[in-house]
Amino acid sequence: MFRGTTRFTKGGALVALLLVLTVAATASAGNGGKNPPGTSTISLAAPVGAATTSGWPHYGDIIRFNVSTTATTSPYVNLNCYQNGNLVAVGWAGYFDGALGTGDFGLYSPQWTGGAANCTANLDMRTSKGWKVLASTSFDVSA
Repeated sequence: MFRGTTRFTKGGALVALLLVLTVAATASAGNGGKNPPGTSTISLAAPVGAATTSGWPHYGDIIRFNVSTTATTSPYVNLNCYQNGNLVAVGWAGYFDGALGTGDFGLYSPQWTGGAANCTANLDMRTSKGWKVLASTSFDVSA
């Protein structure tokens, strides 16, 4: 960490060590001692050219999300939609350069053939222990 020909006296070395330990403790305390730190947001993106989003989205629409995170360079969105408590649609998309696909989600599935639903989208990242939710948004889909 220290380069060059800097010399420390006994007291100076102790101060330097305490400074390093304080900085390390402060860095880990900012996020509960868990990695990775960062700020993350996810929101439903308004449809292109829409004059209003009243009652939107509807069954059958194609949607996208606005995402932002400093926790990872490879964020994913996981979408889950429910009707009457039953899971009727699940989707995953990478929201980073080089990810496969477009990031679009269709609000339909073989199990979801019409009607309203409640959906939740999680902004996720892959960790060595599995998936970690960074941010979340919920919305209703009209029939």
